[in-house]
Order: sequence, then C-alpha cells, then structure tokens
Amino acid sequence: MAAAGTSGFQAMKACLAVTFALLSFSHAFAQSRKTENLVVIVLDGMRWQEVFEGADSALINKPQFTRNKDRIKSRYWNDDAKKRREKLMPFFWNTVAAQGVVYGNRNFGNTADVTNPFRLTYPGFSEMLTGFADPAISSNRLVTSKSQNVLEFINRQNAYQGKVAVFATSDLFPFLLDRANSKLYINADSDSLAFLSKEFQLLNEMQRLSNKPTTERPDLLTYFAAREYVKAYKPKVLYLALGETDAFAHQGNYDQYLETAKAEDQMISELWTLMQSMPQYKDKTTLIVTCDHGRGNQIKEQWIGHGAQIKDSGEIWIAAMGPDIKASGEAKNKGQLYQAQLAATMAAILGFDFQPETHKAMEPIRSLILK
Repeated sequence: MAAAGTSGFQAMKACLAVTFALLSFSHAFAQSRKTENLVVIVLDGMRWQEVFEGADSALINKPQFTRNKDRIKSRYWNDDAKKRREKLMPFFWNTVAAQGVVYGNRNFGNTADVTNPFRLTYPGFSEMLTGFADPAISSNRLVTSKSQNVLEFINRQNAYQGKVAVFATSDLFPFLLDRANSKLYINADSDSLAFLSKEFQLLNEMQRLSNKPTTERPDLLTYFAAREYVKAYKPKVLYLALGETDAFAHQGNYDQYLETAKAEDQMISELWTLMQSMPQYKDKTTLIVTCDHGRGNQIKEQWIGHGAQIKDSGEIWIAAMGPDIKASGEAKNKGQLYQAQLAATMAAILGFDFQPETHKAMEPIRSLILK
C-alpha cells in the first residue's frame, strides 16, 4: 500500500510539474509577445507539391490538363525546383519563408496533415477553426456548425470585440461560423458590402456584373473587399479564404490553377505591403498562410480531386511570419503537424488560450507562438 501511495504521489507531482511548465510557457509568451493583429489567408486546395516544388512537369505535359503548354513552361518552368517555386510564388518564398517559417515539405519528412477523414473543404475549414475534426461536418453540405470556433472566441475578448472580419469566396462560412449568433463580420460569396463609400459601392457593382469563372464569385473581388475593409475599418484579425485554386483544379485546368496561385501570391504581397504601411499593423502583425486540404498526386489524374478515397489529399502545408516567429525558413527536420492545431495557435499568437466549451481543441503549434 505504501509503495502504491508513493507511486501515486510521484505521478501527481509529475502532472503538477507539467501543468506548471505549460502555465509558465503561456505566461512568458503573453508577457513578451509583440503581435497585436493576426492575418490568416487560406488558398483552397493548393497542393504542397506546387508550393515546395513549383509547377509539375507531369501535369504540364498532359494536354487534358494544360491547354497552353508553351506559355505555362515559359512562365513557370525551370529545371531547378527552388527556382520553379519562386517563379510561382515569389512573395511566399522571398518574404514569408525568408522572414518566417514554412512547414509541410514531405521530401524532408516534415509533414502536415488534416485529422478529419473526409478531406473536403467544409471539414477542413471546420477543423482549422474549431481545433478538432467535427464528426457533424462530414461533407460540403451547408449545415450550421454547433462547435465553437476560434474567431468567435477571439471576437469576445477585450480589445477584439467587433474587430474580427472574415472575407471568403466560398458560401460555407456563414454556416461554419454561425453568422446569426457569432457576431462576427462575415462577407462571403454573393454577399454585398453594406457600406456607403464609393469604393464599396463600386465593388458591389463589379460583383453584380461579374461573369463568374467558377460557381462562386472571383477571388479578386473577395480580395479587394477585404483590402478596402482593412483600409476603412482596420480589423485586428482578418481571415481571408480564397477559392479559385480549388475550383480550377476541379475543372482539370492546370493552366489556370497555376495562374491563380501566382495571382494570389501577388494579392498576399500587396495586402501585406499595405498593412505594413499602416501604424496599427506595422511590426505588430502575424501572417499565417495555409490550405484546407490537399489533392491527389500518387495517381496524377487524381490531382483534380480530393476526399476520403484519395489518401494523399489530406496532406497540407503551413507558413507563418511575424514579430514573435523565429525566421527559420523552410523546415527540413522530421516532424508532424496537424491542421487542428491552427485554431489554438491563432488564439495563442494573440495571447489567448482557446478552450472551447463544446469540445477539446488540439494544442497549438509551439514553434509559432514563442521564439
């Protein structure tokens, strides 16, 4: 009995030591953090293969996927993978990676994955923002999520109330974020901008007249709406979800998939440059760039799709830079990260501990919350 009691006491001491260490870690970060603003940008269905290796020659050379091979090769091809990826995403590699960190290059055994088994858009965004694989979100059907999300949580904190804004190309966000109850500002898909300035009214008119290249509004309109909102209302948290990389991939249009990735890299660059010119954001903002799911690759024809039957479509990537993130560049060490960690990471970057009332969220990515 004495031995069992001693063992139990030692276990309790160990548990208390771990708890104290975690509390000390959180306290140290809260005291030292410089980040006051957070920007999260998601490129829907953007494969890690193009992010880390640039344009895929196997897809370029398949006429059913690449309509104008010569143009695509002239714009995006180089025999050197590092040069190829910089051609495709120059801001991502020359600024985000150079000043921050990028995870998910599986060639080095550095892996990032979704935990939901569905490998679809709604489950992916749900996992990212709630911190767990919600079994109630198993498809892209537009059902209202009952699980607390991190953006709603942040919007309830002092100094962040009414300062969290979501701009999305997809129509799923009002359901995922429960617009009726969350009190978040959400502008998604066909939503108009209920502001009187000439810039917002022009965007409304452009949206009304636009010829949608996919089933949703063009990413360009989502981007400009977010940019004008930043200029006018200066949110402390901006979540921007772009969708055309996924849409053009589903069409099997590799030309436009690459062109869209390049255009969105430029959008991120210009948004970041704008924000760094504004006193509220300069040197006080952390940027996260990621995706909601991957795409097929082992069977090349499966690059157009994703889902439970395409195992490698659960492979993602995560990048971040900001004043509290060590500039370590491309992660080349073996390691495993999960999409579900992003929710708690977003909160922790701002100094908050995301503990949802509805479920248990996965712990944050520690390397992103303390240098």
